Amino acid sequence: MSTDTLLVELGTEELPPKALKALGLAFRDGITQGLQEQQLGFGEVQWFASPRRLAVLIADVQLRGADQEVEALGPPADRARDAQGNWTPAAIGFAKKQGVEPDQLQELDTPKGLRLGMRSTAAGANTRDCLNSIISSSIDQLPIPKRMRWGDSRVEFVRPVHWVVAMLGTDSEHGEILGLKTGNTTRGHRFHSEGDIQLQHPDDYETALKAARVVASFEQRQHIIREQVEAQASALKGNAVIDQDLLDEVTGLVEWPVALAGSFEERFLEVPAEALVSSMKEHQKYFHLLDKQGKLMPNFITVANIESREPAQIIAGNERVIRPRLSDAAFFFETDKKTPLAERVPKLESVVFQQQLGTLRDKTDRVARLAGALASLIGSPVALAERAALLSKTDLLTDMVQEFTDMQGIAGSYYALHDGEEADVASALAQQYWPKYSGDRLPESATACALGVADRLDTLVGIFGIGQPPTGSKDPFALRRASLAVLRILVEKQLDLDLRECLALAADQYPAGVIAAGTTDKVFDYMIERFRAWYEEEAIPVEVFKAVSARGISRPLDIQRRVHAVHAFTRLPEATALAAANKRVSNILGKLEDSHVFSEVNTDLLVESQEKALAEQLAASGALSRRHLDKDEYTEALAGLAALRGPVDAFFDDVMVNADDAALRSNRLNLLKALRDLFLEVADISLLVVSK
Repeated sequence: MSTDTLLVELGTEELPPKALKALGLAFRDGITQGLQEQQLGFGEVQWFASPRRLAVLIADVQLRGADQEVEALGPPADRARDAQGNWTPAAIGFAKKQGVEPDQLQELDTPKGLRLGMRSTAAGANTRDCLNSIISSSIDQLPIPKRMRWGDSRVEFVRPVHWVVAMLGTDSEHGEILGLKTGNTTRGHRFHSEGDIQLQHPDDYETALKAARVVASFEQRQHIIREQVEAQASALKGNAVIDQDLLDEVTGLVEWPVALAGSFEERFLEVPAEALVSSMKEHQKYFHLLDKQGKLMPNFITVANIESREPAQIIAGNERVIRPRLSDAAFFFETDKKTPLAERVPKLESVVFQQQLGTLRDKTDRVARLAGALASLIGSPVALAERAALLSKTDLLTDMVQEFTDMQGIAGSYYALHDGEEADVASALAQQYWPKYSGDRLPESATACALGVADRLDTLVGIFGIGQPPTGSKDPFALRRASLAVLRILVEKQLDLDLRECLALAADQYPAGVIAAGTTDKVFDYMIERFRAWYEEEAIPVEVFKAVSARGISRPLDIQRRVHAVHAFTRLPEATALAAANKRVSNILGKLEDSHVFSEVNTDLLVESQEKALAEQLAASGALSRRHLDKDEYTEALAGLAALRGPVDAFFDDVMVNADDAALRSNRLNLLKALRDLFLEVADISLLVVSK
């Protein structure tokens, strides 16, 4: 079957750099999906994205899809004619729908019996005929939150579009895309290239653009930038810190990358390094350097979009630009230090946290009391936790944080040390926001953990308490992230706190009438449900989590231990049978409701050998299991219960539970309840049986 190479390129004004990678990948996926929907085969796929273009190059695209056998089924054959042998309305209607006479239909043998039907051959798609719709559809599906118009056109796109290349081999006439006729004309670098570039064939694309000083491949351009930045850093005997998000953004800013190293005065190193890095990274898109000791160097690396004959001029220009930013940071730092954090606490009364929940001062007072209570529970100094909480939001009022918002907490830590606060208090101010995202580091000290948990629980209880829980699309207070952060701290820092008790403590800090009744239960359920996503990422089946959560346990660390124990149990060969047996026992006992009063098993009423064996094994396994449970060794406890499989199977095979003798029947029910209760010490493993 004939094939050819396909090239599609959208030439635009400079695209948003942070979104460029996502746009390039989405454009690629849209084109390939369109080909697949038309059942058109293709070979290697390459995607390109630079500030002025999105493009896709696909090898070996079929020029015509394979013909398809189509089968249309109508009414059952025995209902196609009436008693007189005439076609029924159902048969006539089906034939009309197919555009044929009823006599042209066939009786087709199907899994559901003979059906009136029709088999035909549908011609495969012609690539040239459907290419325009494939491209247009892929453009419509791009993840563009806000589209714009330009000139008098009604066309909308993320940025104005100036040219469209659509070449299937040498054929470039494929109608209009985004209001422009498709062609074979592209453009090179805005400054290093002049005039249009005529492409003779899609295979010429990368080579032609490279000659015009454009590295069209996003991935190749990023690789070049990384190599150049590392080389510049090595020449300065430093290590460049290459943040992936910044690297993606810089890759989206240039078409012909040229890395250049600049410097700034060493006096600025007296300013907190985080502020300098923030200024260089966020405002100027510079990569910063660290020396062998991991300390910030007075250098930066910028990536230019041109290859200048006088690179020193570009470097000097960047140095002039960064100097005022660093001077501002230095000024803010020196000015802020003149006012101790403790003196800023009263000023928090002028900042509203949330209209119904009061000011930041109100929140600070609540968090201080809660942090102290939590510190007491985990054996941490109460006074340090309360002091850290009292100062926790004061740096929000500093010039440094108001200019560099990502310095909140960090700035407070520096100022606290300058004020002579305890080192533990100072570090807690920086660590109160850890973890900031999934996989981020956790607070290191117990004081920081108490503060971080208290701050988040106060927000969770408060926002839920005024009836503003997160929805599927809105979570303005980041309550999902806060919930996961609390769970991570409690679990990974081995803090065996009762979450219900902690939430109750948080609610108690609010004035009467602010928090609605039942709030702590809602927050608890919401937070525990976050475990579901947690365990999904660990590839732990949801049934395992349900088996544990059914026990109503409120200590996250305990939940974590039980979940992993049950997950280990599910991999034992006895697990499936024991789970099924527990399900059976659960069903039996559930039907009794209040009609049976359970008591201890009476060994004198054990008649059958199988029930005697089960009772003996229950006693032995139960004693061993409880020794492990006393040490919270859930994995070992469940592993020991695996020995019950044989006696349980034999009991259900050979013993009649619903015996005629009431005493025997009651005793056997007691035996089953003892079996179920033993497993319930860890989890409800009957829920491991997946419903069909």
